[in-house]
Amino acid sequence: MVDIIIWLLIIASFILSFVGIVYPIIPSPLVLWIGFLLYYFMLDPDFTWIFWTSMIVLTIILIVSDVIANSCFVKRYGGSKWGERAAGIAVIIGSFIIPPFGIIIVPFVVVIIIELIQKRTGKEAIRAAIGSLFGFLGGAVAKVLLQLVMIIWFFIAIVIW
Repeated sequence: MVDIIIWLLIIASFILSFVGIVYPIIPSPLVLWIGFLLYYFMLDPDFTWIFWTSMIVLTIILIVSDVIANSCFVKRYGGSKWGERAAGIAVIIGSFIIPPFGIIIVPFVVVIIIELIQKRTGKEAIRAAIGSLFGFLGGAVAKVLLQLVMIIWFFIAIVIW
């Protein structure tokens, strides 16, 4: 019975890590690690150093991918540093204002406003806002893929080791 409860908690943590993509206030990597550590400490402490090292590396990539994607796309589409920063903050605020669409709409609008305040043309502001949209979507896709790899690797490691 206790094993079933632990497994339910592990699966819930994995599901919650995907919710963290839509609600950035939920730290997806931390929630994934809660699942890994629950298994390790409560069920079977038999993971290899290769597993743990790989999960650490993938976690770092997971955390950095969001920042890199947003930064690259906003820059690529002509946005300013202030536009980049505002987009990051607006994603978090937007997740509370109009969930789940706020994470797309709020940063888009905020970047337009920030860029216009900085004396950019309307066309340049919209282009930067589109960059923030692509940045968020690119980061979200990267997060989903990395989290899936981590979770699949976890289950493979259970079966093989």
